Order: sequence, then C-alpha cells, then structure tokens
Amino acid sequence: MIESEVVALLRDRGWTLGTAESCTGGLVGHRVTNVPGSSAVLLGGVVAYANAVKERLLGVPAALLLQHGAVSEPVARAMAAGARDLLGADVAVAVTGIAGPTGGTPEKPVGTTFIAVAGPAGVEARRFHWTGDREANKARSAEAALQLVREYLSRAP
Repeated sequence: MIESEVVALLRDRGWTLGTAESCTGGLVGHRVTNVPGSSAVLLGGVVAYANAVKERLLGVPAALLLQHGAVSEPVARAMAAGARDLLGADVAVAVTGIAGPTGGTPEKPVGTTFIAVAGPAGVEARRFHWTGDREANKARSAEAALQLVREYLSRAP
C-alpha cells in the first residue's frame, strides 16, 4: 500500500510528515497511522474544515480565501506550508476539495480537489476532479495525496 511506501521513504530520509486536511477529514492521517512504525515519522495533522481554522491554525491569509475560495490551488499551497510550519515537519501535505454531493459550482464542480505538498524543495500543487460519491471522492483524494507525497519524496534532494 502506498502509505507503507511513504512511511518507508520518510524513515529512510529521517524526515517527518504533517497533514492539513479539509475535505478528507483526517483520512490521510488515518491511512498513515495504519502503518506500523508510523509514529516515527508522522508528527500530527490538522483537520481544517472551517475557513477560520485554516486562517487561525494554518496561517492561510483571509485574502486568499476571499479571492480564490477555500477550494483552490493558492489555499492548498498555503495550507501545506502552514502545516509544515505549525507542526515543524520536514514535509506536509494539504487537501482541500468539494466532496459532494452538494457545494459545487460551474467553475468548481463536485469532485474538484487541490492537493499540495510543502517541503525543503518548495511547494507543489495539483488539481484533480473526481466523479464519484462523497465517500469515493474522499478516498481518491487521500490516495492522490499519498501519491503526491511519495513523488515528492522520490525526487527531493
């Protein structure tokens, strides 16, 4: 499973991981903690569902939320960087999206998700669009977040 690979890569580097999750509600952290030995690499996570929590705990600027919305690349990037700073992690991953079945717009339909990873080499972000129900969208988002972390760790200096 990908979470086992992520834990092994982190352990091999001597790095730690933090999470900032909105639409996944802690699912990324849950999957990592299913791996024996994950306590050596996972520092913690923030479930920042409300914008006020994104601002207060993760330091996401209110202006970003107003200008781009909570489900956006700039906010995902700020969440990842904020989680890295807050938790003192070497790498942090952030997920923000519209799991459904409501909440979508023509510009950001249900299933729109942004995932970002922040680490020593900077911040990377990607946009995804899932077409499943709420549970499937959350599962796909968590899987994609772990894949992005794995890719980042595989390329990091």
